[in-house]
Amino acid sequence: MPFYTPKSLLAIAVADLLAGATAGLIGCSTTDEVLSCHNTTEVTDMCCFNYPGGALLQVQFWDTDPATGPTDSWTIHGLWPDYCDGDYGEDCDTSREVSDVQTILEDQGRTDLLEYMEEYWLSDDESDNEFWAHEWNTHGTCINTIDPDCYTDYTDNEEVGDFFQEVVDLFKTLDTYTALSDAGITPSNDATYTLAEFQSALGDIHGGYEVTLLCDDDTVYELYYYFNVYGSAVNGTYEPTSPLEDSSCPTSGIKYPPKDSSSKKTKRAGRSQRGRKNQKA
Repeated sequence: MPFYTPKSLLAIAVADLLAGATAGLIGCSTTDEVLSCHNTTEVTDMCCFNYPGGALLQVQFWDTDPATGPTDSWTIHGLWPDYCDGDYGEDCDTSREVSDVQTILEDQGRTDLLEYMEEYWLSDDESDNEFWAHEWNTHGTCINTIDPDCYTDYTDNEEVGDFFQEVVDLFKTLDTYTALSDAGITPSNDATYTLAEFQSALGDIHGGYEVTLLCDDDTVYELYYYFNVYGSAVNGTYEPTSPLEDSSCPTSGIKYPPKDSSSKKTKRAGRSQRGRKNQKA
């Protein structure tokens, strides 16, 4: 996975812009774009301004019991639009809920995307297809800049495929495992690490900003990268920003266990809809 730099962000934004134009998304003028969560006056073009979910979280899992995904990579949880104050909405448009993401992506010819998701976007409880549908229904429908009204010559579920492509593209720029490994933070049954060590390593791929790191007691299992966005969520420019939620890990003694290959679940095995404890899936 590539190292996360402003230059790579620009390249991704340009590529996504071209992809969005092909997909039929209404184009956004860069001269008129406003960074989400940063407007000082009313914004009228809501297809080019993420609101009210102006903070977008790229969420990743480190699953060890059972282990899911490659032993040398974190896996995808989703892309969540949160309000700029840390609150959030869910299930924002029940009329656009889906139950079979796999078939939607196959019908759109996104077989490469689907194959990648089958390796890096896995469930540890329900089927992967159910997990993907949950992420779209709960979070994707809350991203206002990919509403069907933001498309020209819209076709059914067009925005669903665009959503999953964007989540995967963003995930590829945030190689958590390598960033930690480069800083000497590697999975271990014996070693422990400090929260500051994690934040320093991950800040190197997140514009110097901290992330929200979640622990079950003292064992890390999930993290959130926060962004604000210029333009649409699927062809705009993602700018790293500070977290809106505190980490739940201790300041020291954090365990980062290896994925046990003997307990690794097979492809399409299942993922529970867990997320923020007592908050959001």
